[in-house]
Amino acid sequence: QLQLVESGGGSVHPGGSLRLSCAASGRVLSTEVIKWFRQAPGKEREYVGLLRWPNSGTHFRNSVKGRFIITGDIPKNTVFLQMNSLTPEDTAVYYCNADDQFWGQGTQVTVSS
Repeated sequence: QLQLVESGGGSVHPGGSLRLSCAASGRVLSTEVIKWFRQAPGKEREYVGLLRWPNSGTHFRNSVKGRFIITGDIPKNTVFLQMNSLTPEDTAVYYCNADDQFWGQGTQVTVSS
């Protein structure tokens, strides 16, 4: 059974950066597709981007292209979501997902002045 734990959320000003972590345990990641989603208050959960583990390609929704980066760290069995040039519209709870099956508990990101 794969467990995922997100961390790294917090509060930042517009234009700031955060790096979220999605630490996997229970087994070593091999060929999983790791996706990031987010859910803002009162809105549906939306896809942010994905990584084909460990570093075999990424894809992002248009609104975060050029600002967000996803990387995999093999020794740490962890996926990172680097978020730059954050705007208030990026405020949400961020979740990671493995193979459309396993979910983490989420981490809150708040962007405000």
